[in-house]
Amino acid sequence: MARPSTDRITRALRSPVTFSVLAGLVIGALFLVGTGADPFAAYGAVVTGSLGADGIGATLSTVTSVLGMALALAIPLRAGLINLGGDGQMVLGGIAAAVTGLYSPLPAPLTVVLALLAGITAGAAYAALAALCENRFGVPLLVSSLLLSYPATSFASYLVRYPLKEPGSSLPQTRRLPEGVALPAFGTSTVTFGLVLVVLAATAYWFADRRTAIGYEIRMTGLNPRFAAYAGVERKGLTLRLMATSGAIAGLVGAIGVLSFPYRFLDGSLTAPGYTWTGLTAALLAAAAPLGTVLASFFFAVLQVGGLSMERTTEVPRELTQVLQAIVIVFLAARPSFSRRRRKPVQEPIAQGEFA
Repeated sequence: MARPSTDRITRALRSPVTFSVLAGLVIGALFLVGTGADPFAAYGAVVTGSLGADGIGATLSTVTSVLGMALALAIPLRAGLINLGGDGQMVLGGIAAAVTGLYSPLPAPLTVVLALLAGITAGAAYAALAALCENRFGVPLLVSSLLLSYPATSFASYLVRYPLKEPGSSLPQTRRLPEGVALPAFGTSTVTFGLVLVVLAATAYWFADRRTAIGYEIRMTGLNPRFAAYAGVERKGLTLRLMATSGAIAGLVGAIGVLSFPYRFLDGSLTAPGYTWTGLTAALLAAAAPLGTVLASFFFAVLQVGGLSMERTTEVPRELTQVLQAIVIVFLAARPSFSRRRRKPVQEPIAQGEFA
């Protein structure tokens, strides 16, 4: 009875993800030793600073954005589609939520719901535009999504610097949202109901991926697009649906950012932390698998928040955590190449007929 669980543990320990994370931690420890720092103290500061009583709130707030963007990018990535326009879709979702929150005549609770829907709609529509560029004009999705991100962020920047700018403020920001137009917070922390919304999105992604026909079509397309086409999967329609869903989640993340502290749209506040690229890293690390994406997002949020604590307590620059992320991805990308190279001497003699 214990054999299947033992086999699962063995496979998990031998997986490329586990190898990449452990290799990143080991190389990071070597860097610390080379600079004269104590790796145990540095890693301990990361853990206590992110998961301790003083840091868990900041970690969960960061997880809300990182996991949201990781889900947004993992959904098309599961089908082999790369959406690099997360910044633009998130920013448009945020500015749409801000405009709705400022000018909606509805009561505050309904305005919050309407602002969330506005952010979701704006992000979905803009991501669908990138899909249409590929379907209609043949522009690769990777290129169209990335290039469309720049006019979106520039448009939002223009709005908060001129027509929507708070009067008398020196900062490029909108006015504060009206009283009550905000997501409920858990106690006195900065963690809001947005975390619940993102977790629900992750649950829906897991269910669709594992329990529905569309999830099977997405996985099949990602593994073998030609076979999926032979099986009747309509590539253009699937691309449009996946990009719209991806943009909707990115827009939701932007709306959550505006409806949380500081309850306004501040130019650069959504893009400066690099949630899109951290989310993409998490999705790549997990190969876009739903549960793996959640775990990878939490791992990178811990590194991001814990890096600040490490810098304060051990004087080790927090940029080390970014180095760790890069090392993990490099090893994850290099592991299949190493595996093929090790198998090559065995396969070549058979192909040449030496054992016939």
